[in-house]
Amino acid sequence: MPTFKITLAYDGTDYVGWQLQANGVSIQGLLEDALRALDERDVRVTGAGRTDAGVHALGQVAAFTIQRALTADAVVRAVNAHLPGAVRVLSAEAVAETFHPRSGATTKTYRYRIWNGEAVSPFERRYTWHLAGALDVEAMRAAARLVEGRHDFAAFQTAGSDVKTTVRDVLVSRMTDCGLRIPDCRFPSGSAIRNQSAIRNPQSAILEYEITGTGFLRHMVRTLVGTLVEVGRGRQPVEWITGVLASRDRTTAGPTAPPEGLFLVSVEYGDSLAAES
Repeated sequence: MPTFKITLAYDGTDYVGWQLQANGVSIQGLLEDALRALDERDVRVTGAGRTDAGVHALGQVAAFTIQRALTADAVVRAVNAHLPGAVRVLSAEAVAETFHPRSGATTKTYRYRIWNGEAVSPFERRYTWHLAGALDVEAMRAAARLVEGRHDFAAFQTAGSDVKTTVRDVLVSRMTDCGLRIPDCRFPSGSAIRNQSAIRNPQSAILEYEITGTGFLRHMVRTLVGTLVEVGRGRQPVEWITGVLASRDRTTAGPTAPPEGLFLVSVEYGDSLAAES
């Protein structure tokens, strides 16, 4: 039976997150429903990360094994035919049965988007955290750099989380002021709309926080963003973030940023993808 690794994108606004839930529609559930129709049996889908309700993905990775002998291109077409437009399989490839999208991942990259201006574009409200009032982006950028390296991120996880260790390696932590006019920071869709928004709202700006690491705690990225915003608002100095890390106490960090600004950008792997011969 062939095993496939798929990469997918989704608008998480109307879903309860990646993982199956007792109530509400999940991304995992939608995929399993699509594969049940395709393979005429229950198919278990495993994801690389459990994005929360309202969180989006540009490059989520999942894997499953089916009975039907299909090519990777046929899998993409067939699964997409059974998915809503807010969820798309972008690519598929045959992999070894032993491939695991979560434990086999070497790094993940997340991006968080902030609309900093008095009025948020209606075309961006589902994909940004709207913050009015000036932010000190240089201070936020300096504070973000202090996150890089190996640290104990206990202060940035959801209280009550059960994990073996809260130590994580962060390879990249950076804040970018996109200013609505830098092509590299355009939202993946609707760039023409974005350009019109920039003309009508020249005082507004998009800020993007990007972080790459070997693993993340629950709500870690959103809590980091909330903490960086406290620095940007001038409520705390840049060096405060070092003290928060040292405290290992969630109550010392900033608030958890809302889910709509967060995107799982990509998941990277080593040499574990070779398909069985």
